Amino acid sequence: MKKTTFLIVGKHAVLEALKNPNRKIERVFLTEDAQKKLNKENQSLNLFKSINVFYKSQRELDNMCGRDDTAHQGLVAEVEQLDEITLKEFIIENKKDNVNLIVLEGVTDPRNIGSIIRTAVAFNIDGLIVKERSFPSKSKLLYKSASGGVEHMKIFKVSNLNSALRYLKSKDFWVSAFDVSATKDFTTNNWKGKNVLLFGSEGFGIKAKTLENSDFKFKVYINRNIESLNISNTVSVVCHHIFQSIK
Repeated sequence: MKKTTFLIVGKHAVLEALKNPNRKIERVFLTEDAQKKLNKENQSLNLFKSINVFYKSQRELDNMCGRDDTAHQGLVAEVEQLDEITLKEFIIENKKDNVNLIVLEGVTDPRNIGSIIRTAVAFNIDGLIVKERSFPSKSKLLYKSASGGVEHMKIFKVSNLNSALRYLKSKDFWVSAFDVSATKDFTTNNWKGKNVLLFGSEGFGIKAKTLENSDFKFKVYINRNIESLNISNTVSVVCHHIFQSIK
């Protein structure tokens, strides 16, 4: 059965999709200048082989992007969703000693999620777990903010986050919640092994029921003159530290 398609926009999002052999691309819409720049910067790659290419003006691409206020940079691609494995399949197949998964509860802003995906790829996070019903999987803003990271990140969409956490705990994962109620500095922890990094929304944090499934609660200490960090910034700080700790 043919999958439904959707649009992704922006230089890095489209470029990484073109380079990904597992991504089915129906069509690419671009300006002639954008194609020239891509070919010049990627001379060793035949990016548009077997791809249906349609040349458009900047205004035509603006109209295709609609009201998302997304900078397309002269590149728009119509793509299908990547084939996905389930969380359980990943756990069964993965044999690494150090595994780090991010779980997002209540984080729905496409820009924040895209930035988190970009960070997760940069710092070797093994996967992202989200609630299927609230994940904007076809958002142009998400793909643009992820800057191509979606092509390199396993995203597990689950129907129930607490069930997923309980399953991971049964497979020897430690669940660490990053919550405002915590007092322990996350940098004091030994991050080697199998970890779940649990983050909640900026407005509401992690739900009490979800916190019950955590083994530890940690805090990211910052200057007291600033009340809090943006969720994507918090994730970046945590992931960078863990990356440095276990490499």
